[in-house]
Amino acid sequence: MVLLGELLMILDLHRQGPSITAIARRTGRDPKTVRRYIARGLEPPAYGPRQAGRPSQLAPYLVYAKAMSVATGAVCEGLFVHMPVVGTIVEVGAVAEALAVTSGP
Repeated sequence: MVLLGELLMILDLHRQGPSITAIARRTGRDPKTVRRYIARGLEPPAYGPRQAGRPSQLAPYLVYAKAMSVATGAVCEGLFVHMPVVGTIVEVGAVAEALAVTSGP
């Protein structure tokens, strides 16, 4: 990420006329990065939420885990015993975190 001061310096150098390669050498950035910041101008970077990748290893078990925790009052260690995820290692903390995310406040 380029700070505002460095972005202004890149844009100012570009207005003065040196090549993108020369600006990249002077700033220590890759020429493609310099080219991207010049093309974008002063527009702030648009950081958004990450795109959803593959589903969690616990995804197939979350409905079951939530139902078990509500019905039996089981703690995460008890649910962990009932939720064998074949071929993977799942920490008890991951089960607790997944239940907290799905059940809400």
